Amino acid sequence: MTGAEALRAGVARLKAAGIEDPARDARRLLAFAIGQDMSRLTLVLPDPITEDQNDVFRTAILARAEKQPVSQIIGYRDFFGRRFKVTRDTLDPRPETEDLVAEALKHPFSNVLDMGTGTGCILLSLLAERPLVKGLGTDLSDAALSVARENADRLNIADRASFARSDWYANVAGRFDLIVSNPPYIAADEMDALDASVRDWEPRSALTDEADGLSAYRVIAAGAKDHLTPGGRLLVEIGWMQGEAVAAIFRAAGLESVSVHPDLDGRDRVVTGRQQS
Repeated sequence: MTGAEALRAGVARLKAAGIEDPARDARRLLAFAIGQDMSRLTLVLPDPITEDQNDVFRTAILARAEKQPVSQIIGYRDFFGRRFKVTRDTLDPRPETEDLVAEALKHPFSNVLDMGTGTGCILLSLLAERPLVKGLGTDLSDAALSVARENADRLNIADRASFARSDWYANVAGRFDLIVSNPPYIAADEMDALDASVRDWEPRSALTDEADGLSAYRVIAAGAKDHLTPGGRLLVEIGWMQGEAVAAIFRAAGLESVSVHPDLDGRDRVVTGRQQS
């Protein structure tokens, strides 16, 4: 069997399972199965694949047909130009979260706190872009922290990244020039409407606060005054309809220069605020 033949069969299986973009996902899974970079896949499609490679591909297609995210199947996700290990214990890094990183990089900072770090993709991207900066990533999940530490090792920045188990600020000491977070912001009554690839496979505690979707922002904003340096900044990712509500929470907590920033699709995605100087 050639790669092209395997790909056609994989696309058909995913289409029948109702996968939104079966061709895209099948191509990623085939590249993974045969050990090829996506950029070269088209070139090698006419070549035969081995029985073992076809077995890996079929297994991956079946997993995706059950709505398991591609990143969990292949074990990684590319984010802000770097590769991060992904497991069922972490959120799958999403392209819109890159907007948070890009916004954070618009101003200087010497140290950073990332709460709810998951894979560490936000913290580690910031440290990779700023070689003199150090940072702390916190999470309630020991399993997620293990993944984040592994990603720090893979990126050769473990000497500048530390990690701790903490319920928001509970185990955080000191002050930071920059605090970032992509907290659980899906309201409990919105969970059933989520795509099964997210709802059934990613950690629920990283998706929802089991309330109105805003409780994490209240805690983060309230504690910022005790953990930001004078003039330090707080940046959070939000759901696309939460901009006004989160901005109001920031202002009520005493943060200045509060702004809502859109993503590339024009939807509200990041809220920023600054500690008084």
